[in-house]
Amino acid sequence: MTTKIERRIKIKYRVRNKISGTAERPRMSVFRSNKQIYVQIINDLTGTTLCAASSLGMDACPKKEQAAKVGELIAKKALEAGITTVVFDRNGYLYHGRVKEVADAARNGGLKF
Repeated sequence: MTTKIERRIKIKYRVRNKISGTAERPRMSVFRSNKQIYVQIINDLTGTTLCAASSLGMDACPKKEQAAKVGELIAKKALEAGITTVVFDRNGYLYHGRVKEVADAARNGGLKF
């Protein structure tokens, strides 16, 4: 029997075998902990993080609202860095709840994926 974390890691590797970030279309990776949510935009060819955002230091509000704010923030930072299209990497999490909120807010902020 596999644990929840082992299951997520297996899904993560299965997804990562199919997608990769390039300079033209970097990968937008989401990580969620129990309290915070983190988003990075990564160029996998060079292994560099182009921009990042997280809910650290944000005022206390429901987690879904925090996720939406992080999505808007990453979209703003990406557009300032000249990034308009990304590949979405849900990092083994279900496309549901906070992960979906980040993606929807980033789309509303101007990112295409």
